[in-house]
Amino acid sequence: EFLGRDDPQGAVLDALVDRREEGMTVFELRSRVDTDIDGLEDALSELKRDSLIVAESEEDRTMIKPADRVVPDPEAPAEAPEESFVDWIRRRVGL
Repeated sequence: EFLGRDDPQGAVLDALVDRREEGMTVFELRSRVDTDIDGLEDALSELKRDSLIVAESEEDRTMIKPADRVVPDPEAPAEAPEESFVDWIRRRVGL
C-alpha cells in the first residue's frame, strides 16, 4: 500500500523512515521533500488518512513519524528470488 506512493508522498515516507525514532516537524520535512507547502500539506493529509503517519505533540511542537507498519524490519529475511519455471518443474517432479 505504501510502496507505490508517488512523489511527494513517497519522499515524505522515505524522509520519515530515515528519522523514525525522532520524527520530523513540518519545517524539517519541507527542507527534505522537493515540493511546495501545498503539495506537502496534501501529501501529509493523504498519508494521515491512510494511517501511514502519526502526529505526536512534544512540548510546543508537533512531530510527524511513520506508522509502525511503514518501517521495514531490519531482521526480516530478505525476499527469496522468484522461482523460475525450470525450478518449479524440478521441485514438482522431485529432481
